Amino acid sequence: MSKVRRNKILIINVNWIGDVLFTTPFIRAVSEAYPDSYIACLLHPRCKEMLEDNPCLNEIIIYDEEGIHKSILGKIKLIWSLKKKKFDTAFILHRSFTKALIARLAGVKELVGYPTKKRSFLLTKVVEEPDEEVHKVEYFLNIARAVGIKPGSDSYEFFTRRLDMEYAQDLMENNGIGKDGKLVVICPGGNWNPKRWPKENFAACADLLVKNLGVKILISGSPKDALLVNEIKGLMKTTPIILCGKTSLKQLAAIFKKASLVIANDTGTMHLAVAMKARTIALFGPTSPKLTGPYGASLYSVIYKNTNCDVPCYDFSCRDNSCMKEITVEDVAKEAERMLAV
Repeated sequence: MSKVRRNKILIINVNWIGDVLFTTPFIRAVSEAYPDSYIACLLHPRCKEMLEDNPCLNEIIIYDEEGIHKSILGKIKLIWSLKKKKFDTAFILHRSFTKALIARLAGVKELVGYPTKKRSFLLTKVVEEPDEEVHKVEYFLNIARAVGIKPGSDSYEFFTRRLDMEYAQDLMENNGIGKDGKLVVICPGGNWNPKRWPKENFAACADLLVKNLGVKILISGSPKDALLVNEIKGLMKTTPIILCGKTSLKQLAAIFKKASLVIANDTGTMHLAVAMKARTIALFGPTSPKLTGPYGASLYSVIYKNTNCDVPCYDFSCRDNSCMKEITVEDVAKEAERMLAV
């Protein structure tokens, strides 16, 4: 008796850490709708860690479009490897024309996605764009709904390992943070400067929380944030724990899970904290919380006081940064005290 082949599904994902987290409710919905299927995800290498250990996925396939797959030959090799896997359906979450074309040339039978970049002729199921802008989580879930899938949850998620949690526990113990101690993590970075709350404000707010609540402050960031983090440390009256560029995303996620509170700009790490169900304060200015704010069933608060500028604003050269400066130290400290009391 011949063995029946499992249905094979390819999810072509987006390219940024925060956006990949936004796709995890979609991935979970597809997995729950097709529990016996083999589900793979085509992903940019910088986002691999975001989906590692996700139990809804059977495979992560790297598409290194700036590296080994940049050339025509590289893309042909990728197409050939996908073709050999014989995928039945591809859900194309990325807006790219090229990624839809790759799926078509790889012989995927059904292609489902939005008709962006004039690619509708490549798709077998065109999903209508929403009439009004919606949060990115809902934007992706609408693709699932278009094929009859009813999502069970809109919360995004991230998976750590035992060693990551042990790392976080050791960090707490080595810095004298006991069972009843409170760790507040601040994330002052951002992929462009106008999204960043002023460094002076982060320093003053951190000192205020130490003085009033006796918390321990940890400052996190990527290696490129090292100068900013050291400047904040230099402005503080108290001594923070510095982990800038010293952790993996999974170790950082484990720290968020242990922390009492996370204060962050609109960044992928802010969404990572939300995914770990950490109490989170998200600071917004030039971007819209309605579209890219924290989402789902977690304890978070958004502080957004932009009344003068268009949103989203992509003026990377902006020196005024009034949309972020309107958020005061008192605003954040007051909200931090409220959330720490929950």
